[in-house]
Amino acid sequence: MILIRNGKTFTMEAEGILEGVDVLIEKGKIKAIGKDLSDKDCVVIDAKGKFVYPGIVEAHCHMGIGESSIRVEGQDYNETSDPITPHMRGIDGIYPLDETVMLARQGGITTVCAGPGSANVLGGTFAAYKTVGKNIDKMVLKEEVAMKAAFGENPKMCYQGSVIKTRMNTAALFREALFKTKEYLGKKELAKNDVSKMPAFDMKLEAMIPVIKGEMPIKAHAHRTDDILTSIRLAKEFNIKMTLDHCTEGHLIIDEVLESGFPAIVGPSLTSKSKFELKNKTFETPGILSKAGVKIALTTDSPVVPQEYLPICAGLAVKSGMDAYEALKAITINAAEIIGVGDRVGSLKVGKDADVVITDGDIMEINTNVLYTIIDGKIEYQY
Repeated sequence: MILIRNGKTFTMEAEGILEGVDVLIEKGKIKAIGKDLSDKDCVVIDAKGKFVYPGIVEAHCHMGIGESSIRVEGQDYNETSDPITPHMRGIDGIYPLDETVMLARQGGITTVCAGPGSANVLGGTFAAYKTVGKNIDKMVLKEEVAMKAAFGENPKMCYQGSVIKTRMNTAALFREALFKTKEYLGKKELAKNDVSKMPAFDMKLEAMIPVIKGEMPIKAHAHRTDDILTSIRLAKEFNIKMTLDHCTEGHLIIDEVLESGFPAIVGPSLTSKSKFELKNKTFETPGILSKAGVKIALTTDSPVVPQEYLPICAGLAVKSGMDAYEALKAITINAAEIIGVGDRVGSLKVGKDADVVITDGDIMEINTNVLYTIIDGKIEYQY
C-alpha cells in the first residue's frame, strides 16, 4: 500500500481541489481520500507543499507506433498502400519499449490513445494504453477506442499521384465505405446463422461495423473549417459518433462545432504552421471552444510534439485565455471520457485505477518537476 500524505490534491471530480488530504492506494486502486488516514503497513510519500494529480491522459497521439528514431523503419503509423484501411489496428504497430514511452511516463503521462496517422481516408483503430510495460497486450486499457479518418491536405498530398486529387474524393471514399458497410451488415443480419446466405467475408467492412452501429466513434482528422464541416456532415448523414481531432479552425465556426455535439481534441499547437491548412492555428482555440460549451481535450499529436510536453501545451492554452481548471480537465478527465476510459482513469476517485502524479508545483508550468509517477499503484518513476 502507498499513502500520499497531506498534498494539494486535484481530484478532477465534484470535490475539486482538496488541500492537505491523504490518498491511500491499495492493490492498484484508489482506496480512500481524506484527512489523517492510517499509514499502517504503507509506504508513505510526504506530499506537504506538493501537488497531487491524476495521471495525465493524452486523447490523440501516435506514440509507440511512430518511434523516436528518424529511420523510416521505425515509422508504422501510415499504411499507404491503400487510402481505405479500416482493418489496420494500432495495437499491432505499437512498440512499447521505444524511449518516447519512458519519457512520457517521466513527464506524468500515464495513459495515451495512440493509433494510425492521417494519410488515409480510413486508417484503422486507436488503442488506449498505460505508459509502462513491455507487452502492449498487458498495457492496453481499451483495444479499439475509435476508427481514424482523415480529411483535408493529408490524404490529398499522400495520394495525389494516384486515387485522390480533391477533398470531394476524400469525402466520396469515406461515404462509399459507410454505404458498403451498411449493405454488408444488412445482408449479414438477413442471413442470420445461415452460412450459405452470408455475404463474402470482407475484413475492411467487418472493421467498420462497430462504427455503423454506433459502438465506436470516428476519430476525424480535420484542421480547416471546410474539413471540420464535411466530417460533421458525414457523421450526421450516417448517424455515427465522432470526435473532432485537431479542430484547428474550430474557433472560426464555434456555433457549428457546438451544435454538432461532438467533442474536440485540439492541437498540436506547439508547432510551426507547417501546412497551408494550419495558417489559422492558435493556442486560443481550445479556450474559445471550451467557453462556448464544447467538451475539450488537448493533443500533442506525438511525435509531432514530444508526449511529455502535454501539460505545457495546457499551460500555453491558459496563457492564451483558457480557464486553468478547464485546461487541466482537457488533459485528465475530459480526455479520459472522450476516449471511453473515464471509468478507470482521469480523476482521483475511490475505486479508480491508482494512476497518480506528484509534482513540486503547477504541472502546467514549465519549471515544475514531476517527482513521482504512480501507475496501477506502483511507483514507476521517481525524480
